Amino acid sequence: MKILIVNGPNLNLLGVREPGVYGSTSMDDYLEALCADYRDIEIEYFQSNHEGEIIDRLHEVGFDREYKGIALNAGAYTHTSLAIADAIRAIELPVVEVHISNVHSREEIRHRSLIAPACKGVIAGFGLDSYRLAIEAIKELKKTRPD
Repeated sequence: MKILIVNGPNLNLLGVREPGVYGSTSMDDYLEALCADYRDIEIEYFQSNHEGEIIDRLHEVGFDREYKGIALNAGAYTHTSLAIADAIRAIELPVVEVHISNVHSREEIRHRSLIAPACKGVIAGFGLDSYRLAIEAIKELKKTRPD
């Protein structure tokens, strides 16, 4: 089973960017621990600061039966990108929206997600553990999705 984690803009700075909001662990360090916890799942990681590259990656794996789902932290694009929402709707793979912080406890503009209606669900506010929770959700979805 393969699961793709996609991170959007500024998430390449995890571990150094606003540690009070995002913590002090880098994504590389977190992924190493996550892969150790899920040895039966091939976790692939992709990060881009560019909207079109995120859309291209969704399109590339969105019909690939080897993948069982996508955990997507679109960063600020969550609140602005109809194009990413349309890309999610266009593909077959289930997508779980992920946020490290509780977006509803932050600025009002972060309270609305344009991509959430296209996703199977939303996980927010559990720090980097939000990605693990998304993997668990995708594993449950796999049970109902034919191979």
